[in-house]
Amino acid sequence: MGSIFSIAILSAGASVLAAVAADNFLSQRIGVMGSFAGLQYSLNPGVAFGISFAPLLQLSLIAIALLAVVWMAYRSVRSAGSQSYKLQAISYGLILGGGIANIIDRLPDGLVTDFFQVGTFPIFNVADSFITIGVVLLFWEVMRRKKPL
Repeated sequence: MGSIFSIAILSAGASVLAAVAADNFLSQRIGVMGSFAGLQYSLNPGVAFGISFAPLLQLSLIAIALLAVVWMAYRSVRSAGSQSYKLQAISYGLILGGGIANIIDRLPDGLVTDFFQVGTFPIFNVADSFITIGVVLLFWEVMRRKKPL
């Protein structure tokens, strides 16, 4: 579990630093690929894809989700083989780090700083990217372990 928490701390730190940088330096949109992709400052009161709930319910759902990921990481990594362990540790570390970073970002004002804009997809941040990458890696690991019929 040590490597999971190391990865979580590193990814949370990088995510929080990126959000602080966006808060302090991103005052207008910066096009990276014209109007298709760029850096655009946005404050998000909701959870995934801007979906919002009542504040207490939203905080409860976030806490439950984070605890569920910790529990799944503990159970999964404990029973994983050495090859699977590395990928699962990275995956869970990224998910936990991203979740923790979004909670830290939300603490002062209830808002999460988002700043990556791609097409019509909702604006997102580094923490969201880490969470997504972690989920995709876990899914890939599950599919890789499945034996053909």
